[in-house]
Amino acid sequence: MDKKTLTEISADNFYLIEQRLEDCKGDFTAFFGALRGEYLKDDLSKIYSVLLQKSTDLGFLKCLVREIDTLRHPDNLDDLLDFLFAKDTHAISGEDLNNFVDIRVLCLKVISNYKENRTIESILYFLNSKNEHYKFRLAAAEALGKIGDRNAVEPLIEVVSDEDEKSVYVRESAAHALGMIGDMRAVDPFVSILEAKKSFLDKFTFLKERVVEALSKIDFFADKRTIAALKGTLYDDNEAVGRNAVWALYNILGDEILEEILNDPDMPEHCKDEAGNILNDEDEDEADEQ
Repeated sequence: MDKKTLTEISADNFYLIEQRLEDCKGDFTAFFGALRGEYLKDDLSKIYSVLLQKSTDLGFLKCLVREIDTLRHPDNLDDLLDFLFAKDTHAISGEDLNNFVDIRVLCLKVISNYKENRTIESILYFLNSKNEHYKFRLAAAEALGKIGDRNAVEPLIEVVSDEDEKSVYVRESAAHALGMIGDMRAVDPFVSILEAKKSFLDKFTFLKERVVEALSKIDFFADKRTIAALKGTLYDDNEAVGRNAVWALYNILGDEILEEILNDPDMPEHCKDEAGNILNDEDEDEADEQ
């Protein structure tokens, strides 16, 4: 059977789609499966656009956003952005609020899957909206990292460096996003965080972890200041920070730093373990090549 086109669907006929949704009695998988079987991709995007505007059922909206991700039609990208700007969370509370935040987070993930640089400005707006739910702002930072547009680097650096930012989780996510983008401009701000007073870093130990992790992913030529800051984190009380520092230094200095770590009697054991693991992996890779 040939699929329908929207030239055959009037405003009255859209009622039939809504009636089918009502008849499915919550079986949204069957509902969307039927639509996919009847309509072409361009027409599905138009149907999804209307449903996204009209629907209020949170369970249905979550399924709809996933369907939009599967279809990934370019016209629905603006629909997702419009949805995020139009929906006000202040009138929602309790479990409904948690579910609605989850839907908005999902929207950002789907938007990032398009990898369209033109969405950066809107996502930055969400990241910097301090009245937004922190989970939504975390998702905004992650989306920026996934898209990888270097125009987001400076705004992300501002978030990472903002000591007035109430959510340290947002700063951590911004650091992670910078690591995903891999831009050298993040190096100096990262080093400044590592050089901050110990009392500050004790409070934000996971921020330090994310910063060192991000440094390990950025390809750059390190100066003495950066290397000294990273070497200092080898002795951090947080084991994950130390392990990440081993990787960061290895990426900069190579095997030489691994030998230095292994031969240092004062070096924490978890750092020695990490250095030894890296060397063992190198030996295995060389054996496989022979």
